[in-house]
Amino acid sequence: MTFDDAAILAELDALRAADAPTHGGRVLSYVYDAGRPDLDELAAQAARRMQAVNGLDPTTFTSVAALERDVLAFACEILGAGTDAAGTVTSGGTESCLLAVKTARDLWRTGGGRGIPRLLAPVTAHAAFRKAAELFDLTFDGVPVDPATGTLDASAITDRLGPDVALVVVSAPSYPFAAMDPIAEVAAACADAGVSCHVDACIGGWVLPFWPDPVAAWNLRVPGVTSLSADLHKYGYAPKGVSVLLHATRDRHRAQYFATTDWPGYPVVNPTLLGSKSAAALAAAWAIIRALGADGFRDLAAQAARATHALRDVVGGIEGLRVVGEPAGPLFAVATDQTVPAARRVDPHHWADRVREAGWMLQQQPGLVQPGGIRLPHTAHLTVTPVTEAGLGELVPALVAAADAVRGVPPVDPASLLAGLPGSLPERLDSDTAGALLAGIGLGGVDAAGVDGGGGGGALPERMAPFLALIEALPHPLTERLLVELLAQLSARSEAGAP
Repeated sequence: MTFDDAAILAELDALRAADAPTHGGRVLSYVYDAGRPDLDELAAQAARRMQAVNGLDPTTFTSVAALERDVLAFACEILGAGTDAAGTVTSGGTESCLLAVKTARDLWRTGGGRGIPRLLAPVTAHAAFRKAAELFDLTFDGVPVDPATGTLDASAITDRLGPDVALVVVSAPSYPFAAMDPIAEVAAACADAGVSCHVDACIGGWVLPFWPDPVAAWNLRVPGVTSLSADLHKYGYAPKGVSVLLHATRDRHRAQYFATTDWPGYPVVNPTLLGSKSAAALAAAWAIIRALGADGFRDLAAQAARATHALRDVVGGIEGLRVVGEPAGPLFAVATDQTVPAARRVDPHHWADRVREAGWMLQQQPGLVQPGGIRLPHTAHLTVTPVTEAGLGELVPALVAAADAVRGVPPVDPASLLAGLPGSLPERLDSDTAGALLAGIGLGGVDAAGVDGGGGGGALPERMAPFLALIEALPHPLTERLLVELLAQLSARSEAGAP
């Protein structure tokens, strides 16, 4: 059988051309660009060499164990792990978080816990922990944070500790607002109560150790911290997806494993949720660590820090906007400054839409009513990478001009958007009904290539502010079901079927 490799790759290139750019700093979320093409090429070459390797069995593919040892050794060094610490390389932050929760739940059960345990965390903890609670049968107990700063009062966590708590999660920093949780205080209380404490440093773990500004104690050196997650595909600059999960002790790490000999096949011993898995991203991460070392990571952190400080100063000087709280590391959120007259305010979602028209993508985050009824504001989120520094000459004027263009424009009123929905809905939506609802609000009706099939409006609107307002206005279960349908439609097969 022969094939036209040039034609196949040309087709792939055409599909990629419709994507948001992954290099150059134009997308201030999702991608982490060191601005170093040599690192990208090294990572690609390392991944290619491991393309056929199955990470399932390091006794067969011994290179996997060697690479993982080296990556974990460097991670332990920069993340304050003690001599008894141990860890695992995972497929990404979500898997690291899932494994941390599963391990804590299992240890809680073996320690005498009965019934459904609680996972106690601020509402700003990453959504992966809600997923973990759902998958592993825990109750997610979300603790409110300060709506002005996104920060957590330690007592809000410590006052809710009890024998049914299997795990407390704190962030270094939180993704939505880049706030550092009071890790030392919470971890100390957890130690006194005999409760596991996980630090989610998925976004901060590979940059905070090298950050030039002071950062409150947060890593495995903090007494009471029992595990920590940190993503190499973020500020470790590795390709997706690779992360590390470290445990304070070897015994705790061993509790993470699944093992069985209770079937007629080969013995199955998995430290991760995946069995067979690619070793490509592991090899790429290993190569980047080898190339950069601590000094190289420190230099890149300094670049990201300079860009972050510059952007925070710019946004802080834009009338009608405010930086939320005192962010830690290379990310921050932007909200409306409610202290100025309404005619001078800037809605962050309108602002982000206008910035997008100039070729830069900020991430729009919906507001949230917390337990207790206090609302967190809707915001725009910026993740800053080393390459951002080189683009400040274009990005800064775009941010300022966009704010000037939408200053005084009120936030989207969701009432007009809701007019496309029927007055009553069934408790459970099937795909046809959910698709019809999407069409009624101008979404959905796309084929496998993302092309509008007449259902109404295409896959996503050009302006996201109305879409985010709708997400805030609808009940969470309905919003989640509609989003599931929308994303499922994007990858659904076309009428013609698979090629």
